[in-house]
Amino acid sequence: AQLHYSVPEDRQPGSPVGDLAKDLGVEVRSLATRNLRLVSEGGQRHFQVDLAAGVLLLDGRLDREELCGQSPTCSLHLQLVMENPLQLHRVEVDVLDVNDNAPQFPKPEVVLEITEVANPGTRLPLEVAEDPDMGSNSISTYELSPSKHFSLSINVRGDGVKMPEILLEKALDREKVAVHHLTLTALDGGNPVRSGTARVIIHVLDANDNPPVCDPPISKVYLEENVPVGTLVTKLNVTDLDEGPNGDVEYSFKTSNNAPGKFTKVFSLDPRTGDIRTKAPLDYEESNAYEIAVRARDKGSPAMEGHCHLRVELIDINDNSPEIVLTSLSSPVQEDAAPGTVIALIGVKDSDSGDNGQVRLQIAKELPFKLVSSFKEHFSLVTNGPLDREKASGYNITVRAVDSGSPQRATQKTFYLRIADINDNAPNFSSPFDTAHVQENSLPGTSVFSVLASDPDEGSNARLSYSILDNGMQDVPISTYFRIDQDNGTVYTVRALDYEQDKVFQVPVEVKDAGSPALSSTAVVHVFVLDENDNAPTIVYPSVPKGSAFHQTIPALAEPGYLVTKIVAVDADSGHNAWLSYQLQETTEALPFQVERRSGEIRVAQALRESEDPHKLVIEVRDNGTPSLSASVVIVISPEENSVQDFSKSLDLPQSSPKDTNLTLYLIISLVSISLVSCVMFAVVAARCL
Repeated sequence: AQLHYSVPEDRQPGSPVGDLAKDLGVEVRSLATRNLRLVSEGGQRHFQVDLAAGVLLLDGRLDREELCGQSPTCSLHLQLVMENPLQLHRVEVDVLDVNDNAPQFPKPEVVLEITEVANPGTRLPLEVAEDPDMGSNSISTYELSPSKHFSLSINVRGDGVKMPEILLEKALDREKVAVHHLTLTALDGGNPVRSGTARVIIHVLDANDNPPVCDPPISKVYLEENVPVGTLVTKLNVTDLDEGPNGDVEYSFKTSNNAPGKFTKVFSLDPRTGDIRTKAPLDYEESNAYEIAVRARDKGSPAMEGHCHLRVELIDINDNSPEIVLTSLSSPVQEDAAPGTVIALIGVKDSDSGDNGQVRLQIAKELPFKLVSSFKEHFSLVTNGPLDREKASGYNITVRAVDSGSPQRATQKTFYLRIADINDNAPNFSSPFDTAHVQENSLPGTSVFSVLASDPDEGSNARLSYSILDNGMQDVPISTYFRIDQDNGTVYTVRALDYEQDKVFQVPVEVKDAGSPALSSTAVVHVFVLDENDNAPTIVYPSVPKGSAFHQTIPALAEPGYLVTKIVAVDADSGHNAWLSYQLQETTEALPFQVERRSGEIRVAQALRESEDPHKLVIEVRDNGTPSLSASVVIVISPEENSVQDFSKSLDLPQSSPKDTNLTLYLIISLVSISLVSCVMFAVVAARCL
């Protein structure tokens, strides 16, 4: 509801303003139980509530001029909040003006100058009296003490302000009267009438007899509030019929010492050209109009002056965004709340005027809530359908306020509404199957993999613990190889792993929540052991005891390219760790033999001499791991005359060239790469199928 009261500004503190209980239609005794409280929108406390009588009382003396200044209306806005059920009522109190201020002139004494050649009808502008009261209590008229030379003329400005001027009725003679003393009285329209006076002293001067004249003397300009600084407002049109210095006009703002014009802070005046420009940003919300008084003074002796009055009215631009105020929020809310349950009370306001200040409030249509207008600029957010915490444990509700300006301005405010929970969701792993890799021979306690599970519930219903299940898929219990941190799901090794013994493990992991009853789910982690170069090559052929040598005879006349024998070695590792190369250890003497690096074939490199002694060759087999491991064998080759030539020698084959050796190396690398890729693909497919 919205209540409206009025109170004169001179009412004593404690005076009743309105009967809240009667106007709200509630019983007085229920006000205390419903926790009736008063909220002032301006932040200052001017009123209080008598809960025993149900009456709104003044908390302090009101001063309309201090509260609202020169505003034609003066209203104070309050909010009454009652609980059980929650209700919000708006109270608007009009502060009525009383005639408690007398008119006052800016200066108690006004000194004017007029040339003795001034024609009847010459006008001398006077300072406007000020009265803080408004309406009929403001200044009503002016009176001038009787004079045979002067009378009083009153003009009405564009904003309704009455401007007194002294009108010359009869020609002056300075030789008879050089100074005239008058009294100007300002009267307001209150009851009783209050007045203020100022002494007017008029000096009659000689010579310069034409004052500057502003055309028109009173003008009005409309200006948008967002114009840039330095914008030309107007150019004053002032003429002076005199010539020379008497017709040279200088311009200045006309202000009073007691009340300097606020327009001087936002406007500048060129003293030579009369151009009025903005010198500070304009704000319609701060002031929607400015009254500018300009003095046009010539350089004659004595100087004469004219006065121009300009009213600048600002055009409101939509430069203020709406403001959203969340008055009350009930969170969390049960998921079984009935449609129409009040969730929040929301207020909105916009500092702009007219359409620029008209605000609409809206929320997303897909939310199970809606906005209900309580009264002007106040809304209630209520449920508009069933709530389901399993679909949404909470809602980020964004309230958007849009004004009706052009272009529109909008503001949004987001708040979170939580929904109550029960344990009806089992934990879920991010993937039912995961793959991890661990280097063989890693120290016990090495981190292998971290499984991740989530539970849409909250609190203890979402507190998870992890464990490893022994499902009998391995020959040895899986717990002897791996353990898991029950809090974060990180899997660690229990002992060092051997690639040559076990290449892959299936680790079943269970996650369980702490709800009642507890819910759980499982996932399988396939742990692949990565090979490490921990096995040296083993020479299969020739097989000789350690510390012994292998003896091989060849024909004494064996030619280059003759195949003496072939070294065959294997490596228990895999991949590049099992790539083997063969080479002769360097000796002090040159040997007539060579070893194929990749095949291990020993061939005659140059023709043998007759009666040549046996040759001792040390063949080293080295793998491609890091660090590289090796094995060696000693072969003693003895040329003999009666030795039968090996059928496998390749006398008719050309000697292997470096190009052939490189080609063989490329073929070996390609075959090994294809084999590795095939093994990895088969392992992945097998893991997915399991």
